[in-house]
Amino acid sequence: MGNLGCAEMRKLEERAFTKGATPEGLMEKAGRGVARAIMRRFSCPGMAIACIGSGNNGGDALVAIRYLADAGWKIGVRCMHTSSKLGVLPRKKIRELGDCPINEPVPISILDKPVVLLDGLLGIGADGPLRPPLAELATWMNDMRNSQSAQTVAMDIPSGINGDTGEVYEGAVKADLTLTIGVPKPGLFASAAVNHTGSIELIPLAELPVPNGGDVRLNDVHELRGILPRRGHDFHKGDAGRVGIVAGSPGMLGAAVLCATGALRSGAGLVTLFADDATYPLLAPMLPAEVMLRSISSLAEINPAEFDAFALGPGIGRTSKDSDGSFWALLERMSIPTVIDADGLNRIADAGTEKWMAPHFVLTPHPGEMVRLFPEWAGLDRVEIAKAFAQRYDRTTLLLKGAHTLIARSGSAVYFNATGNSGMASGGQGDVLTGIISSLLAQGLESQDAARMGAWLAGRAAELAISHGGESVQSLVAGDVCKGLGLAFNDMGS
Repeated sequence: MGNLGCAEMRKLEERAFTKGATPEGLMEKAGRGVARAIMRRFSCPGMAIACIGSGNNGGDALVAIRYLADAGWKIGVRCMHTSSKLGVLPRKKIRELGDCPINEPVPISILDKPVVLLDGLLGIGADGPLRPPLAELATWMNDMRNSQSAQTVAMDIPSGINGDTGEVYEGAVKADLTLTIGVPKPGLFASAAVNHTGSIELIPLAELPVPNGGDVRLNDVHELRGILPRRGHDFHKGDAGRVGIVAGSPGMLGAAVLCATGALRSGAGLVTLFADDATYPLLAPMLPAEVMLRSISSLAEINPAEFDAFALGPGIGRTSKDSDGSFWALLERMSIPTVIDADGLNRIADAGTEKWMAPHFVLTPHPGEMVRLFPEWAGLDRVEIAKAFAQRYDRTTLLLKGAHTLIARSGSAVYFNATGNSGMASGGQGDVLTGIISSLLAQGLESQDAARMGAWLAGRAAELAISHGGESVQSLVAGDVCKGLGLAFNDMGS
């Protein structure tokens, strides 16, 4: 989804008003969308507190908690302004809440359930550091997040972040989730803002159409729905695609298991993992029963034509034991969609990249692997690196991992994926992602779409493993992402 600067966003709103939309009507739709997004992300009702300033951004938060109250949530309001200083619509929306508690302490009895703070302090037009009394309210929100594990949800953009540039001002709100209204704001895509935005999702409004242009686009659930076709009743495993995998080596067999499991849990009909004679007996008892394990003495025995997509690299080691150079011969024979990850990328970096950038390849480096592949881009902003790759290589897809993963390909905008959490900072996450993307490729998705959907699914599954699966950012492991994929696929369809 394309983005608009703050001034352009205001013009878009003005055009909507000339066509019959009203500020209150947009506020109601935005607040309802925010409430629905929050309810999707928590397994049970908790307490939602609208932290508001004097403007309409606070009104969006007040509408949202009204809808949450209808769904069984306890609600409250924190506001440092007197009623007379509130805008007309926020005053009205507070009255509609009835006897909702205002500026009261959070009940201790609710702290074992989700406590959600809605950041409605400032809108997108604000600039510069927060000033009293909003600065004190932002401090309270950040303290609640740190000391009481409250979850902060920003309305449109976290207060204290420049909507155009992403500059973070002193005292800015730190959000776990940003629900941007109508159209994504360019400041959300800035590297400096990543620790303040958290995950990002659009709340679409029909009156505020999202532009098609832009060189950076938000990769969220609304953008991805409909890409994966719904299965017919007579669908069979051959229709679901055949995935081949070369992964794992002594000491890194888990990479092969996670990659194969990620492929299985993402819908592949048949998954085949290749193993040499030394690792075969070790891998066999580790794998899900549904994975086919095939013993080979050399990669030269693999026929890519047997498969619809391939995953290559997780845990294979940086040096090959094949004296016949069969790794490189296999790459030469790969004419099917192929995901190359981890040590597959490291081997390419060691050998030189130019020969191996093929249109049917999806490369999935983390920042360190990207530097090894392209040391000349070290120090550039991540978005600039993604753009440079797309300009240099025709049709090869890049998925550059990070807190906000980027997906780039020539002739297209850079897609900015904002699902996931800090619990994904653990081994094996990339192996699962490689399996997911290879499975989506085998099901017929185009390479960039498979990379975009794979990134979103992996991140959303990690979020759901915590919100619905009982994990924490400390306990989350890559296997939990595999378990959460079913919920993530379901969430995409909701």
